[in-house]
Amino acid sequence: MEYEQIKNMIMDMGNSNVDELSLEFPDGVKIHMKKNAAKVVETTIPQTIQTVVKENTQEAKTEEVCYKEIKAPMVGTFYSKSSPKDAPFVKVGDHVKKGDCLCILEAMKLMNEIEAECDGEIVEICKKDEDMVEYGEVLFRLK
Repeated sequence: MEYEQIKNMIMDMGNSNVDELSLEFPDGVKIHMKKNAAKVVETTIPQTIQTVVKENTQEAKTEEVCYKEIKAPMVGTFYSKSSPKDAPFVKVGDHVKKGDCLCILEAMKLMNEIEAECDGEIVEICKKDEDMVEYGEVLFRLK
């Protein structure tokens, strides 16, 4: 199990209704959680792992600040291209300008083009073809 997954698991467990959980991995990672009225999270992680997790967390925080997120303006089905045989509107690394079509959201048989809100470079495409999308979900991240 990767250390990033362990970190995410710890964060997810902190938001749950768990009263007690103990995990021990073969590589020496130990996790103990107990939750009553007050949150208590105890971890024993080797120093090298702590450094990697800390560096990854700091990098993620730094990167998140630089991104502009394009969110779904409606509920619908995500399509990255206008037809199955066509190329996607955009791919990671593409530079887009304000008003460029990024994808299509289908809602009640109506095809709605989602346009770039600003100029930038596509850093991440957060959805796959035919994914159901909720209002406000992140579709793209631009740099």
